[in-house]
Amino acid sequence: MAKTIPTCSNCSNDLCLIKKIVSMPAAQAYLNQKITFMCKKGQQFIIEGAPVQGLFFIYKGKSKVMQTGINGREQIVRLCKEGEIIGHRGFAVGDQYHISAEALEDTVVCNFSNRTMLELLQELPSLTYEMMLFYAKELNVSETKVRKIAQMTVRERVVDTLLYIHRKFGQSDQLLDLQLTRKEIADFSGTTEEQIIRILSMLKKEGVIRSSGKKIGIAEIVKLKKEISEHNYFIAS
Repeated sequence: MAKTIPTCSNCSNDLCLIKKIVSMPAAQAYLNQKITFMCKKGQQFIIEGAPVQGLFFIYKGKSKVMQTGINGREQIVRLCKEGEIIGHRGFAVGDQYHISAEALEDTVVCNFSNRTMLELLQELPSLTYEMMLFYAKELNVSETKVRKIAQMTVRERVVDTLLYIHRKFGQSDQLLDLQLTRKEIADFSGTTEEQIIRILSMLKKEGVIRSSGKKIGIAEIVKLKKEISEHNYFIAS
């Protein structure tokens, strides 16, 4: 992890909404109000139930977004990479976060306070427009995920999760570039750790995935896509 604290002007995340306004003179005073900090793997930087402290942007690293479900069980609702926003569902509409966020590896996070973000959105219509498109996409993804989960078998949900990770984070040396525990895969798929272990074992015997220690790789991506093709796996990103 680099020790240099990044600024918006030298940020390499071209998909970040804030990066798109760096060249605008009206934005400069607000960009200087950004807070950047580093999180170690396993460290939470948003705690469910805590007061809303604006929006968080992942500068470097990966994180998971979680929500407490029935009987206190943790449910992973999103996996995030560089340039993505976290905390947007509580921004400007509530006093408390309804999610928590935890670094999956050493991660650098940027934070803009509620006041700074609201002033930016009032000052820059182009940013407001980009945020509107972002929220529209997020709503579509959420609705699609709810519909898919209701229609998929447990095995299909696990396959969908593996394809989602492959699509979002990629694969190198024949292994996915995001390592999750079996429990984390279960928490994201909406099933149990025991079922995850059993289904991954089946997929490995069928030759469609491979493993090295705790790491998983996809060996036959076409076969996995075909297995859930009727659910349009590619919609939710």
